[in-house]
Amino acid sequence: MTIDYITLSKTIAALAEGETDAVALMATVACEVHHADDRFDWTGFYRVVAPELLKIGPYQGGHGCLVIPFTRGVCGAAARNGKVQLIPDVDAFPGHIACASSTRSELVLPVWNGAGNLLGVFDIDSDQLNAFTQEDADQMAEILAATFKDAA
Repeated sequence: MTIDYITLSKTIAALAEGETDAVALMATVACEVHHADDRFDWTGFYRVVAPELLKIGPYQGGHGCLVIPFTRGVCGAAARNGKVQLIPDVDAFPGHIACASSTRSELVLPVWNGAGNLLGVFDIDSDQLNAFTQEDADQMAEILAATFKDAA
């Protein structure tokens, strides 16, 4: 299954129109993205709740880690350095946190609002190796930027 990013983007924009609550937006994005592609085994957000600390937010899939410091794992790396993490094999990532033993590859994107505040990270896990492409990363980054621009 290939994602129709144009339709996904329009659907999320329509559902999120006028919404500024970050958690409500996160819940909507997690649900829509999770069901958009069979590669996505776990789809969700980790929210910045204190300096250098992420806590689980809205997600779809099995249980995730509850707390992730910026110093640990793929999600921590995305939050710490503000850069997209496109990981083809999580076992090859130093310090990977195995929240789910089924995870083989991961795409994690930092989530910023229009004021430049880091709200959290958007984490997509797959039970397949090398499941994500640069196009996935670029398209998801555009969707997140548009969705969270007015988030508080």
